[in-house]
Amino acid sequence: MSAMQIGVAAACTDETLRPDEVARLVEDHGFDFLVLGEHSHIPASRETPYPGGELPRDYIRLTELFVSLTAAAMVTRRIRLVSGIIQLAQRHPITCAKEAATLDWLSGGRLDLIAGTGWNLEEMRNHGIDPERKYDVVREHVLAMKEIWGNDTATFEGEFVSFHEIWSWPKPVQPGGVPLILGGNSPGSEERAIAYGDGWAPIHAPGVVERVRAFRAGSALPVTAVAVPPEPPVIEEYAAAGTDRVILWMPSVHAGDAERTLDEWSDVARAVVG
Repeated sequence: MSAMQIGVAAACTDETLRPDEVARLVEDHGFDFLVLGEHSHIPASRETPYPGGELPRDYIRLTELFVSLTAAAMVTRRIRLVSGIIQLAQRHPITCAKEAATLDWLSGGRLDLIAGTGWNLEEMRNHGIDPERKYDVVREHVLAMKEIWGNDTATFEGEFVSFHEIWSWPKPVQPGGVPLILGGNSPGSEERAIAYGDGWAPIHAPGVVERVRAFRAGSALPVTAVAVPPEPPVIEEYAAAGTDRVILWMPSVHAGDAERTLDEWSDVARAVVG
């Protein structure tokens, strides 16, 4: 289990610790990576129910993803910087490829993107995305970004995005580009990750460990388990199934609370990976 990596996810807002402050704490406590998520906005209509029950207040006030990860990059040297998730259907791939490549360059190759399709239907529609086509949109955006990163002169022809012979620098520092990991538990998630992703990131739920075990039996792609309880037996179960990384979700990102949580989780991490 020495290869297992443990990271921390945080919801940074204008009411919590800043991303750079959280990043310092996560690195100082010995964790392997910091995860920040995004919503460009939350529609006030609330027609789409939040999958976890009551919508957390933090979701309404999240800071911008790439700005926050850049702030984290500038005050750290070791930890990887991870999106969890990036709402890739709602971002234009030419702009997103530039933002991600620039951050990868600034951070010395420490960026990973866990991409998802999102759950908030009104949010997607406000970006001009038909929720019924969200998987198709994400697929094209992933492939378009990889085309830009992998070629000096990039061309892509798709249903949702097309461009002909464009230049875009900087390129990512990491060979092969920034890892684009496909997140989610919905039917077909594993197949989509294998088809055009650089890994799979399922959310902890009943039956997910078994799905991870089956996935790893047929694929060498890395697995990142999301929102895993900070309990050694659960983490060890994921490790035994072939999970490469687990993400622990920090319940509070306020001063004092965050430090106490990370102190406790440092002991958990040492118990699992030494």
